[in-house]
Amino acid sequence: MAMQDIRPINGNLQDTLVEASKAPWIEQTPLSSIKVLYTGAETGSWAVLFNWKKSYVAPPHKHLGASHTFILKGKLKVRDGVLNAGDYVYEPNGVLHGATEALEDTEYLFICNGPILFYDDEHFTSYKSWEEVEMIRRSAAAAAAKAAE
Repeated sequence: MAMQDIRPINGNLQDTLVEASKAPWIEQTPLSSIKVLYTGAETGSWAVLFNWKKSYVAPPHKHLGASHTFILKGKLKVRDGVLNAGDYVYEPNGVLHGATEALEDTEYLFICNGPILFYDDEHFTSYKSWEEVEMIRRSAAAAAAKAAE
């Protein structure tokens, strides 16, 4: 019996290769930078490397999709715990937590399966999804291209 045809209907499907070693760090604040690895319009997922300097604090937020975090170096204070280099944490959809603080210069891989909603005591302050991350990447690429002219 012949094997079932398993070719994809969409012949344009392919792997996404990012040479992270060549991707630029994009400064977001004097204490935080991001390296965009992947943005997925079809799933809403996104993957980045974050580089936070000691004392950077991300505001309280709610995950509107599950996320994975792997600490490459440094220490993060997350809720009531501390994540050290080599630690991994899975946060399910709907997780709500207070500010996250870099206790040391910290670099970590962050893979998110949906947006994040930031807030303060009175209202929502910002929103980050694959679209915002892609806009950050495109803006930095355009600036780099213009600088190279």
